[in-house]
Amino acid sequence: MVNKDFFAALADLEVERGISQQVFIDALSGALASAYKKQAYGETANVEVRLNPEKSTLRFFLHRTVVEDTDEEIGDGEIMLEDALEIKKNAKVGDVLTEEFVPKDFSRIAAQTAKQVVMQKIHETERDNTLSEFADKEGELMTGLIRKIDGRGVYIELGKGQIEGIMLPQDQVNGEKYVVGDRIKVFVKRVKSGGRAAQVLVSRAAPGLVKRLFEEEVPEIKAGTVVIKSVSRDPGHRTKMAIVSLDDRVDAVGACVGNKGARVNAVVGELSGEKIDIILWSENPLEFIAKALAPATVISVTQISDKSAVAVVPDEKLSLAIGRDGQNARLAARLTGWKIDVKSETAAAKLNLDTGAED
Repeated sequence: MVNKDFFAALADLEVERGISQQVFIDALSGALASAYKKQAYGETANVEVRLNPEKSTLRFFLHRTVVEDTDEEIGDGEIMLEDALEIKKNAKVGDVLTEEFVPKDFSRIAAQTAKQVVMQKIHETERDNTLSEFADKEGELMTGLIRKIDGRGVYIELGKGQIEGIMLPQDQVNGEKYVVGDRIKVFVKRVKSGGRAAQVLVSRAAPGLVKRLFEEEVPEIKAGTVVIKSVSRDPGHRTKMAIVSLDDRVDAVGACVGNKGARVNAVVGELSGEKIDIILWSENPLEFIAKALAPATVISVTQISDKSAVAVVPDEKLSLAIGRDGQNARLAARLTGWKIDVKSETAAAKLNLDTGAED
């Protein structure tokens, strides 16, 4: 009922797409059975479809259970004894009668169903392959080629398999220009299954991008000698990065800055000129807060409640400590994980806050 070309096409798909021919056959058998049940026998009918690629055949069978003769309506998967005896002379109640049949309008329905099944399996396989290839790529840095830009996002070709990543508006950086055909470094934010397709969500705005760029430029970070403890970022404007050296002989800040600023400048260049504050992490949270407010000088930091502190700065450094639109203080708070209230020395004195040496 099916010519050899049909099975040859399935064999070709197995080679081209890496999808087993049996996967198509199993899916197509179920889909055709469902289609013909709806067409002629009812939803509860037991229709079986057998495809044999070796013989290039497709056969249809209807299975019905023999029931007592009755005037009442019987189910789709049943046949009365009187009718069953006309098909099989020794049929009895409880037997399952199997009949082969030739479906009506076979060519149209079979062709339509086969196309739907094949396309569905191709999409499912591509999705699964994407998820498999990128399952361990979340949080990594990748280089891709910008293929398309529309109102919803920037579409980027990634990896050897030419998987498409999407950079949504919230993951783009204001001021950066994205051009079709350009190569671009992106942070793999998330890999998820989106219905029929897998989505690789990438970002240029994530703090993780800065972390991965420094790992690329600084051998001491890649080796684990220098550790990035936290990163806070206002994409396109400023980043604060807290680091610590696990080896007293290694200057963490010097390692990240590089000879004549080569390493940090390489990262700044990749980020289109974004400013980067490199800060030494401290296990003392109040000392860490004071450093996080750089480039402002901090006179003292006082803890006022759990994860909340007041930082006192010279009067003339207040605007620098807070930053334009509160940027510096906001980034310092994100970096440390503390709520930071910045006060001038004069304001702190009026509130009887400590304005002595830095805690």
